[in-house]
Amino acid sequence: MQHVFDPAERATKELAAGVLARTFWGERMLMAVVDLEPGAEVPAHSHPHEQCGVVLEGELALTVDGVEHRLKPGDVYVIPGGVVHSARAGDRPVRVVDVFSPVREEYKY
Repeated sequence: MQHVFDPAERATKELAAGVLARTFWGERMLMAVVDLEPGAEVPAHSHPHEQCGVVLEGELALTVDGVEHRLKPGDVYVIPGGVVHSARAGDRPVRVVDVFSPVREEYKY
C-alpha cells in the first residue's frame, strides 16, 4: 500500500463543469483536493457520507441546508450525511480539501 502521494501526479476526476478533484483514500475515509474554476458550481446534492473540508485558496459560497456561507482561506466546514448542499466559486480560482467518511466509492479511480 502506498502511503505518500504527490497530488500533481494524480489524475483528475471532473465532478462538475470546471470542478476537478484528485482523490486519495484508505479503508474508512477519502480525501479530495478540489479545484474550482472561477464561477464554477457544484449543484445542490446530498449523500450519506459525512463531509468536512477547508478552503485553501479563493472564496467559496457554500450553501448548507438552505443557508449560504461565504468562506475564505482557512475556513472549515462540516456537513452531516444526508444534508443538501452546494458550492459556487467566486471570480477567482478556489482550492479546497474535502474529507469523506465512509469512502465515496464513486470517487475512487
